[in-house]
Order: sequence, then structure tokens, then C-alpha cells
Amino acid sequence: MRHFSAALAALCLFVLTACGTPDSAPASSASAPAPAASSAAVSPAEPDIAVPEKSESDALQSLLDGMTLPEKVGQLFFVRCPEENAVEDVETYHLGGYLLFGRDFKDKTANDVIQTIAAYQDAAAIPLLIGVDEEGGTVVRVSSNPHLRASKFRSPQALFADGGLDAIRRDTGEKDRLLSALGINVNFAPVADVSTSSSDFIHRRAFGQDAAATAEYVRAVVDEMNGDGVGSVLKHFPGYGNNADTHTGIAVDQRPMETFETSDLLPFRLGDSDAGKTAVLVSHNIVECMDPDLPASLSPAVHDLLRELGFDGVAMTDDLAMDAVAAYAADGAVAVMAIQAGNDMVVTTDYRTQIPKVIEAVESGTLDEAVIDTACRRVLAWKQALGLLEGLI
Repeated sequence: MRHFSAALAALCLFVLTACGTPDSAPASSASAPAPAASSAAVSPAEPDIAVPEKSESDALQSLLDGMTLPEKVGQLFFVRCPEENAVEDVETYHLGGYLLFGRDFKDKTANDVIQTIAAYQDAAAIPLLIGVDEEGGTVVRVSSNPHLRASKFRSPQALFADGGLDAIRRDTGEKDRLLSALGINVNFAPVADVSTSSSDFIHRRAFGQDAAATAEYVRAVVDEMNGDGVGSVLKHFPGYGNNADTHTGIAVDQRPMETFETSDLLPFRLGDSDAGKTAVLVSHNIVECMDPDLPASLSPAVHDLLRELGFDGVAMTDDLAMDAVAAYAADGAVAVMAIQAGNDMVVTTDYRTQIPKVIEAVESGTLDEAVIDTACRRVLAWKQALGLLEGLI
């Protein structure tokens, strides 16, 4: 309908232009008699008053102002796509996005994936972020399916060894084209962790070089993804280092702040022009020099640091279903803690429990609705930057 309206408007504009306006009528002959003066008072013509269009910022605010509390809260959840009732849950919970895993692509053709994602989007009042982890190497949700790509995308380390950053850029562009064709608009990449030791848990997924080289790699990938209109997610802030796997338990990072300042934080320092289509994912590591008591994903101090670095985009948690954070909310409302800490989006499998808890926290006064509004506005701004809100604002 939106495309039809645009075409109709263009046709009307063409007809008006072809037929002309009063100003384009032929000039009167010089010999034509002058019109008789009228004794009636002539009212001056009313000036044309141009009605300024709303700025993108005002339009975004208008969209936010028209949303209910459940709609705003739902936008803060970038959730693992469920095996059942996925279409229904988009509408029921007003979800911000679906994160797809290997099972969502297994044995499917490209058309299967396209049609499935289209069904999700059709159910959404505000278009969804559709994300995937397609890092290359050991984490390849899409290209693991030979129906979607003949071979798996290679790791950043292997690509760089063969062709430097040019090979990285070409590979990123190919990923972006494949993901976009399937209806995926966010890739949870690049991995911005600095790791130079093969014994590190994160090493095979990282660029594998020092902070300066990793920062160049991150900028190259982000620039390519920005140009291709695909959202990027830098992970895992504030830097994974040599820590253990937080999928299975708590990892305590005892490195000094100086290490972060001179190394781990450098790849996360993006300029304003880079950040519009980029989000940052915060790890579950307990970083003692920043907050000795809470995982980074639940720590206000860690999120304050991220903002101090100049990042104003979407900050999101790593998956809250991981064992490393399960014990931190006695009543199970870990998403409330995450939003209070400064996250704009929550990545979780348990959204059917967590969304009602966040709504309840706002209604009871435990969580200020202004915090929800700030987070939701950032999410909407990310969607706007990715071109998902056309026709809505």
C-alpha cells in the first residue's frame, strides 16, 4: 500500500506539472484593454505559510509518545526465536527483535527462511530487528547450512592471513548481501575482544592480534556493514581477555584498569559517524577493577564507562539465560536489573517471564518509566538508522 501511495503521488505531481499552474498561463497581449478599476476593497492575498516538516528526532519522539507501556517494554527485548508460537509472540509481547540460531536455519532453503522471517515481520506493528551470529569460523549459524551457502564463512584470522583487511572487507560484504537477502538486518559481529593467546577461550573467535590491529579490524568491518545497511554488534564489552566461558559459570576478571585503558577498550571506541547502525553487547564477566560484585551486564559502573567512551547507541546484554547471571536476581527479575544497570536491550530466551516482570516493576515504581523511554528511544533510533521505520515516522 505504501508503494502504491507513493506511485499515485508521483503521478499526480506529473499531471500537475504537465497541465501547468495559473502562473504558467500565456501572458496578456499588450493591446488588451486594462481591467476596470473596482470600487470594492480588494483584500490582500493571504501569504503562503509553509508548514515545517517534523524533524526525524521529533518524528521518533512522536512514535514513542504514542506507545503503551507494554509496547515500549517489548521493544527492549531482542530474544531467542522460540520453536513454537514465534509469530503469535511478536504481537503478544511487542518484541523488539528475534535472534536466530542454527536450528532456525537447519535443512531450510533460502525461500523457507525468507518466508518465515516475512511472517514475523507481518505480525509486528514496529518492524523487528532480525539478528544472527554469523562471525565466521566457529560461529556460523547461516552458512552452516549448505542450502544457504556452499561453504562456511571463514574466520577473521584465516581471512586476514590470506588477504589482509581487503579480504575481511570483501567477506563482510558477501555476508551482508546474503543476510539481507534472507531478511536478516543485524549481524552480532564483529568480535572486538583483544586476544593474542591461543589458550584464551575467546581466541578462535577474535581477530587474534593486539589492540591497535583489532581496532583497525573492527573499524573495517563496521564501515562495510554501515555501507551495506546491516546492523553490527560489537562484543563482548569491556573485553573478554583470557577469561573462562560464561555460558557455564561465572568468570572473574582480575586484570587492572590500566590493561583495559591501554588495550581492551580501544576496539570499542567508535566515532559518532560509525555508531548509528552499531550496538554494543556487554559480557557477563565480573570485572573487579570496575565492579567487584556484579557481572558487567548487570553493572551500572560498566555501563557508565561505556557511555563515557562516547557511545550513545544501543547497549545490550549477553544472553541472560547463561549460568553466569542466573543467581543475581532473587525474584528472577534479572531483566529488571539489566535495564536498571543501563542496558537498552535484553537478550534472553526467557522473555515470556521477564517482560511481565519489567512491566510490573514500572507499575510498582521499582523501575522509572523514564528509564524505559530512554532505552526504547535508542532502540527506535537504531531501527530508524537501519531503514526499518519507513512509513511509521
